[in-house]
Amino acid sequence: MTSNNANFPQQRDEAGVKSQLEWHRFSVIILLLAALTASCNRDGFTISGTLDGGAGKVLWLEEIAPEGPIFIDSIPIDSRGNFKYRYTPPYRSLYNLHTSENNYIVTLPDRGEHLEVTGRWDNLSLTYKVTGSPESQLLWQLQQYTNDGSTLLRGLVDTLGRYEAMLLANQIDEAVLDSVKTVTDSLYHVAFLEQQEYIDRFIDENRGSLATLIALYKPFNNRLIIDTRSPMSIDYYDMVLEGLQERLPDNPHTLRFKNTTEHLRSALARQAEQ
Repeated sequence: MTSNNANFPQQRDEAGVKSQLEWHRFSVIILLLAALTASCNRDGFTISGTLDGGAGKVLWLEEIAPEGPIFIDSIPIDSRGNFKYRYTPPYRSLYNLHTSENNYIVTLPDRGEHLEVTGRWDNLSLTYKVTGSPESQLLWQLQQYTNDGSTLLRGLVDTLGRYEAMLLANQIDEAVLDSVKTVTDSLYHVAFLEQQEYIDRFIDENRGSLATLIALYKPFNNRLIIDTRSPMSIDYYDMVLEGLQERLPDNPHTLRFKNTTEHLRSALARQAEQ
């Protein structure tokens, strides 16, 4: 009996050491899992939000890859209009978030970012707002300016349409309509120049961002603002390329755009020779 009591402190010490070792192993596993989760969070991005009128519907995400759009996944919206999706991209890229084929927004998430998107399902491109991603917010600003230009354009078209209807109804003569056309043409020209100046500033102030690629290809009234038929267009392409090569030299978008720029340079040289 005395012998058993003498061994008890030693047994208790051994049990304590075993318990400590087990706790240490458990702690290491927890730390490894936490590190793995943190790494995954840094490698991917999350996009979530709420869309009015979107309850029970499905969004879809596509990458604007260098070779063209690539479908990524469908994103269901719950009964309250909320959605959430996580994606780990192989490289920095641009992504469209669609409610329909022609109703979508362009985002530029970075790894580790959590984008929050709000807006209306039926008119997402005109109503959306985005937070949590500085370069996606740059694209939002670009879209807002485009939307303002489109609103002005619709106003000019509507005004001209009303006067044309008045002419058909013999309420005005052709001289009045011609005067209206002169005014609307002048306003359209001013609006186009303002869009051009905005794109110029946007590209210059955001060199190195993939957002400049979206700005470069922006149309106004189905007409490219940076017209590749103009010899001056190569200056914009070079500006965009230099920024991307400095900031994202190995990005697939940069490599593809380098080829695009050189092809444009060759086409303009051939055009000048004719």
